[in-house]
Amino acid sequence: MKKILCFASSNSSKSINHQLVSFAASQIAGHNVEIIKLTDYDLPMFGEDIEREKGHPVDLKMLYNKIKEADALVISVNEHNGMVSAYFKNTIDWLSRNDRNFLEGKKILLMSTSNGRRGAASSLEYTKNVLPRFGANIIESFSFLSFSENFSAETKSISNEVLLLGFNDVLQNFVHQIQQ
Repeated sequence: MKKILCFASSNSSKSINHQLVSFAASQIAGHNVEIIKLTDYDLPMFGEDIEREKGHPVDLKMLYNKIKEADALVISVNEHNGMVSAYFKNTIDWLSRNDRNFLEGKKILLMSTSNGRRGAASSLEYTKNVLPRFGANIIESFSFLSFSENFSAETKSISNEVLLLGFNDVLQNFVHQIQQ
């Protein structure tokens, strides 16, 4: 049984990426799956002066330990103006200052969603290219387009059958890969 940590990169209280990552977590059986919210970890805007004067925040160490304890991660990234959010970039900045290889040995399912037709594909692509710099092994990725049209808030599940089939294939492959 593997320990899988799941979170969205958004700081929105109504995050559709959190809804997507929560759905993914609910579909993983036979493993220890934990969903967290990054907003539970208070990280100031990164700056070298802050780091030098105050050191690393206690919440950073708690988040870092959560990631280190996990065998695999499921992350859903949001997008602001065609890019990852400043909030998520800040989280990565802090984690990488604490330990450059904070994702070493972590197998990752990377997802993204938006209400647009591209499903936050730009932030997904950016994140796919950046996380390996910190040791990540991106096993699978999935861009979920037009979230509000294809995800049922009522049932908290994917309502579009074609997208559900694609999502299930990606998720099954990820779960298979982390068991090896």
